[in-house]
Amino acid sequence: MLKMTFQGFPGQQPAPGALDFPRSPQKLPFASEAESEASMSEASSEDLVPPLEAEEAPDRDGEEAAKKKKKKKKSKGLANMFSVFTKGRKKKSQPSSAETEGDSEPQPRPGGRLPTVEELKADLEHGRLEAAGPLLALERELQAAVAAGGMSNEELLRRQSKVEALYVLLRDQVLGLLRRPLEAAPERLRQALAVLAEQEREDRAAAAAAAAGPAPSALAATRPRRWLQLWRRGVAQAAEERLGQRPAAAAEGRTEAERAFLHMGRTMKEDLEAVVERLKPLFPAEFAVVAAYAQSYHEHFAAHLADLAQFELSERDTYVLLLWVQNLYPNDIINSPKLAGELQGVRLGSLLSPKQIRLLEATFLSNEVDSVKELMARALELESQRWSQDVAPQRLDGHCHSELAIDIIQIISQGQAKAESITLDLGTQIKHMLLVELAAFLKSYQRSFDEFLERCKQLRNYRANVIANINNCLSFRMFVDQKWQIPQDLPSHLLSPLNELKSHGVDTLLQNLFGVLKPLFKRFTQTRWAAPAQTLEEIISVVDERLPEFSELQDCFREELMEVVHLHLVKEYIIRLSKRRLVLNTAEKQQQLAGHIRANAELIQHFCTQNGSPATWLHRALPTLAEIIRLQDPSAIKIEVATYATWYPDFSKGHLSAILAVKGNLSSSEVRSIRSILDINTGAHEPSKSLFSLIKVG
Repeated sequence: MLKMTFQGFPGQQPAPGALDFPRSPQKLPFASEAESEASMSEASSEDLVPPLEAEEAPDRDGEEAAKKKKKKKKSKGLANMFSVFTKGRKKKSQPSSAETEGDSEPQPRPGGRLPTVEELKADLEHGRLEAAGPLLALERELQAAVAAGGMSNEELLRRQSKVEALYVLLRDQVLGLLRRPLEAAPERLRQALAVLAEQEREDRAAAAAAAAGPAPSALAATRPRRWLQLWRRGVAQAAEERLGQRPAAAAEGRTEAERAFLHMGRTMKEDLEAVVERLKPLFPAEFAVVAAYAQSYHEHFAAHLADLAQFELSERDTYVLLLWVQNLYPNDIINSPKLAGELQGVRLGSLLSPKQIRLLEATFLSNEVDSVKELMARALELESQRWSQDVAPQRLDGHCHSELAIDIIQIISQGQAKAESITLDLGTQIKHMLLVELAAFLKSYQRSFDEFLERCKQLRNYRANVIANINNCLSFRMFVDQKWQIPQDLPSHLLSPLNELKSHGVDTLLQNLFGVLKPLFKRFTQTRWAAPAQTLEEIISVVDERLPEFSELQDCFREELMEVVHLHLVKEYIIRLSKRRLVLNTAEKQQQLAGHIRANAELIQHFCTQNGSPATWLHRALPTLAEIIRLQDPSAIKIEVATYATWYPDFSKGHLSAILAVKGNLSSSEVRSIRSILDINTGAHEPSKSLFSLIKVG
């Protein structure tokens, strides 16, 4: 396949002439008499566009004088719009349009007779379109002579050749005015259009007569002349000339293809608006002037794009081509406010075939997904380098901040927006593809972060970068939950790498604190719970002193961290109760220990809740264990254990046995009876979090 690329990134220049597609040299259809007559012989009446409903042109005679004064001030762009009509060689005897307008009245004929051939020739050479009527009369007179007989064939053909020569002059005058319609005075344009309409009527009459049974004649067949078809060919050449002009100087950052599309789109829109505003009021409705220009411009635009689509385009040009075909052309040009009503019935269709569009869309989707993947990988690589180089994260509103999440969100959003700018359907297609790439990126992000946690512990900004990455999770969560509106079952799968990243980060931040707390918790068993209140107060004091270290976390993550702290305090407390080193044989001592546990539970709950812990699910953990230790009736203990198991389904017989070991006055049979209550499935209240599964018992 030929490869033609148009680079669209700043600083890269497109290949010279990359969009100059070769065009077959085509002469103007009215360049000479011989060529014109050849064109007439090739055309057929079936090629004519069916007439539309007639519409009357407004009377503008009163405005003619004012418009002539403004003629020199006409927009050069609009005049150039039909510049193709001024091409072609002017005969030496043919005056300019200005001259013909100044000498448009025919000389009076004596006795009301028909002018001679020489007089008509002089009138036509001076641009007097009034000669069309007498010329048609001469043509009919010649036909009458044929019908009457008495004239030799040589004489008939000689006279016909003179009439046809006059028609060539008339045709050149009429089509010459229509080649540059914006330069002609409205009245002159109306005259030319009236002549063209009259010739079309004569063509139809001749065709009808021929269909009824052609009569033998010595004259050569000269109708249909098909001037309307020749005019339409001129319109097509005007479109080719206008759209084929080289675009203006390159705008920075635009490829050559972009400049070509912009030039053709802007030219087509401006030219068609000029046709609607200035030509439609003057042209007969059956000429369908707006449709003629629209179809010609559309066909040339479509041919140029179809040629371009055959080449292997750059990523940017593929996108721009689809953008024009699927969005800008139908919406900003065809359905623009000034053109929508005029083009509604023209049925221009798409600039490219459905097959070409599908191929380009598949290429675009593949290119865009690859680009998104590459950009996200590059962003993560740069972020990882900053971690390993011990670059401190930014501070934003008192929180450690990383730009990584913002970069990734922008990359994905831009890919989504590009697809949606072409069509909403394409945006839906790429959405699912980008979700897959986002999930893959988040896994890669988690792996990179875990490597950083293991390898960079000694760096000065280690903890700050850990906090910044935990904070990143909030931006990703909001992006997925609020912007993408994806199915409810997908976020948990998509965000699982973020949950792992956050969990590992929080564990890393708390690792040192929990290490400091471990020997303090051991005091409960070492002192045989002699002073549990003082021990717990010291533990709470240590935690309180360390909490400012986590102030640069986002509020939601600081709350999640406090929940982890809350869980740790409750868990470690239960572990100390489950060590089987404390056996109390009297109800009084058991009740005293239960009181200490309730007081400690209240202190833990108050401290953690006050500092933002949302872990209300932990509130029953210690008070219920205290109640089990306090109660003496096995049946009452069973009820409490059964209730406890509904709140903490991971509370096992092993955990229960460790707690019951504190109650030295229970018999073995009573312990077995109490334990058996856990064989009954009472059902959990809510999907619970882990507590006792984190506690190992012997």
